[in-house]
Amino acid sequence: MRQSRLRRIKREARLTLDHKRHGVIIHVELSSPRKYSMSPRNLLLDRLPREVYERVKSDLKRVTLKHGQILHRAGEEIRFLHFPLTCMVSITLMTADGRTIETGAIGNRGVAGLNAFMGGQETTQTEYICQVSGENLTIAAEPLKEEFNRNTEMRTVLLKYTQVHMAEISQNVACISLHTLEQRFARWLLEVRERTQSDRFTLTQEFMAQMLGVRRAGVTVAALALKEIGAIEYARGDLKICDVNAVQKLACECYQALKDEYDRLLGSRASGSLG
Repeated sequence: MRQSRLRRIKREARLTLDHKRHGVIIHVELSSPRKYSMSPRNLLLDRLPREVYERVKSDLKRVTLKHGQILHRAGEEIRFLHFPLTCMVSITLMTADGRTIETGAIGNRGVAGLNAFMGGQETTQTEYICQVSGENLTIAAEPLKEEFNRNTEMRTVLLKYTQVHMAEISQNVACISLHTLEQRFARWLLEVRERTQSDRFTLTQEFMAQMLGVRRAGVTVAALALKEIGAIEYARGDLKICDVNAVQKLACECYQALKDEYDRLLGSRASGSLG
C-alpha cells in the first residue's frame, strides 16, 4: 500500500482498514473508535449503556458555563445534572464564618448532581460552582433517575462513580492534613488540567486560595515556586502549565492515586489525551 493512500485514509477514516496483500490480511489501526460521535466528550457519559444514551440524548442541552457561575446552592432541590466537557465544576462548602473550601472537583470524567440518585433530592451543605469556563451538557434529573431505577448496567456505572467520589473525599482529608501547600497546589493544577484537557486556564489567586482553603499569600508563594523552575507561567489570572513533568514531581501522590482508582473502576481515557 502506497504512502499516499495511507495518508488519505488516515484523513478520511477513524476506525480501521483491512487490506489483503499476498493472501495476508493486514489490519491497520487508525484511531480508537468512539462510543458516541460527540467531541469533546464526557468520559462518564460515554460509559452509559448505549440504549440509555439513545433514550436521553435529546434531553441533553449543550451550554457554556462561565467562571463563578453557580449551578446549585446548598439545600436546594437538584433539578439538573451537569456533565462537563471542557469546563470544571467545584463542589464547595461554606463554613459558618463565611469561608469557602473546595471538597471535590468535577470535569469531563464525571457529573455534578450525583445526589439526585441517592434517594434524596437535596445537598444540604455543598454548592456547585463553575471553576473553569467551558462547555457542558446539562440534563433534567428526572429522565436519568428513571433510567437509573430501571437499568442495572447504568446503575452499576453510577455506583462505581460514587465509589470514586467517596475515594476523592477520603484522599482530600489526608492531603489537607499531611501534605504541604506546594504539593497540594501542584496536585490541584494537575487535576484542573486533567479535567479540562487543557494546559491553560484563567484562575485568580483569590479563587485558588478559596478552593484550597488557604490565604492568598500562600497561593502566591506556591505559584512563585513553580514559576521559578519553569513549570508554569502565571500573570493576571492567566495560568499556563509549561512543564507538566515538573508539576508532577512537586505534587503529592494524591493526584495519581485518584486517577488510578477512577481508571480501575471506570476505565482509562483513550490514548493520546492529556490525562
